[in-house]
Amino acid sequence: MSKIQVDTIDTRSGTSTMQIGSTNTTTITLGVSGDTINVPSGVTIANAGTATGFGVAGTNLFEATMSASQTSVSDSTWTKFAFNQESYDADSVFDTSNNRFIAPAAGKYFLVAKGGIFPNTANGNKGQTRFYKNGSSVTSSVGANIGLAGGSTIIGEMYLTNAMVFDLAEDDYIEYFGWFNPASGVVTFDSSGSVLSGWRLA
Repeated sequence: MSKIQVDTIDTRSGTSTMQIGSTNTTTITLGVSGDTINVPSGVTIANAGTATGFGVAGTNLFEATMSASQTSVSDSTWTKFAFNQESYDADSVFDTSNNRFIAPAAGKYFLVAKGGIFPNTANGNKGQTRFYKNGSSVTSSVGANIGLAGGSTIIGEMYLTNAMVFDLAEDDYIEYFGWFNPASGVVTFDSSGSVLSGWRLA
């Protein structure tokens, strides 16, 4: 192995691009334990590859909402909230066609959702919301299970919030479902009171 000792490496006159590594490159190591790699003010780091081991917390931030209320949801049936539009999603991690968050890489993600539900014709006695992972319900994610004893049917409107940290593999997906039991008729999922958002923790 050879060693080159210099104080400055610069581009030659007339050239504006410098490349380290070429056809024989496998791993390029910058520094050793205890070194500091300084990026001065005004310098831009542009990543077109895969970044691992750093800079993931707080990324993949998104918020999804509904363009219209779902007005014909079957009673006593777990039904997905149709989040089909985004307030923001810089990393394109939310699929509006399928109303789901898709993990872009393995990691831990925090998701929070709020679901607005009300019966169309007759009040009900029980309602729930929960997350689904890869098409299966995550029972531990039930944020609320509101129910009345006996034949009471006085719940006319509910807004339930769920929050959970998920340990996801790449391409795992999360959806949000609701369930309501009215005395009769169908149910509405309210677009103005429903939202799903999240970001990567690690």
